[in-house]
Amino acid sequence: MAIGLLAVFLAPQFVLAADDAPEPRPRSEHDAAQARAAGEPVPADIPDTVVDPSTLDVPSAEPAPPVDTPPADTPATDAIKAVTQSPQPVHLKATVTEKGAAIPDGLVWRVFDTRADTNGQLAMVAKSDDASANLSLPPGQYVIHVAYGRAQASDTLTVNPGENNKTVVLDAGALRLNSAITGDISIPVNLEHFDIFSGGTSEADRTLVAQNVAPNETVTLNAGTYHVVSYFGNINAIVRADLRVEPGQLTEATLYHKASQISLKLVSEAGGEAIADIDWTIKSSTGETVFQEIGAFPATVLQEGDYTVLAKRGDAVYNRSFQVVPGQPREIEVLTSVYQGG
Repeated sequence: MAIGLLAVFLAPQFVLAADDAPEPRPRSEHDAAQARAAGEPVPADIPDTVVDPSTLDVPSAEPAPPVDTPPADTPATDAIKAVTQSPQPVHLKATVTEKGAAIPDGLVWRVFDTRADTNGQLAMVAKSDDASANLSLPPGQYVIHVAYGRAQASDTLTVNPGENNKTVVLDAGALRLNSAITGDISIPVNLEHFDIFSGGTSEADRTLVAQNVAPNETVTLNAGTYHVVSYFGNINAIVRADLRVEPGQLTEATLYHKASQISLKLVSEAGGEAIADIDWTIKSSTGETVFQEIGAFPATVLQEGDYTVLAKRGDAVYNRSFQVVPGQPREIEVLTSVYQGG
């Protein structure tokens, strides 16, 4: 009886229908003999032979759980994808200072992808010349660059579903340059120009920001210190200065030259007619050649100092020493009867 109870407790914990119940395992001849000896009845329907286990009805193993598959697209998911992947409206504007008004014109916007291409460059995905740029960009991360004259700024941009607004502060000012000869003597516009460099203590530290800037031209720049070079003519009349540009302000400066315009002519007598086809050379006090030209009446600009002019006509060479002082244009005559040399 104890064996029967143990068999009940260890039985599999599932219930089969009466029609599906497996047949009882037949007893061996040895088991049947023991049963008879014990006086237990041996059912007549149990055969005395061994049954092939392969013929038994054994329950199959539990099937593996199904693999999760993504749900099929529905109108709701399609709508979400349309919003998160379609281009979204982006509105860009720039100001000169933190609390300044929006710049009304003169801006150039460029938008770049944040992922570099095979050359390591950021691909430009949009550009606008409108001061208030209205763009359409898919949601994601971008880098925006705005230029206003020589002032420029870059910032990151995150485009989300819906309206996107971005304001970039340029922190910019402006510079207006002029030059004159010492004594407030004006310089002809066609003989002066400026180069603007970034600040620095040496040429190696500076980078060119603006070149060949005309006098009285307003140049928009990021706030900061700049190294300005003023050229009077194209020889050696050069003046340098470091100037500060403040945010939202116009900085005006006049640079003064200690130089003068000069013109040359070879004459046979004082005040005479200029002789044509002369090969001219001007040397500085150190012997450096600073000017060469062929003609009857050449003109140039020289920094103050001592110079020697040589006028070659055929095999004859005429020379004269002269001095340049700041002031009005001056004419230098070389007389064939006085200044002949070899």
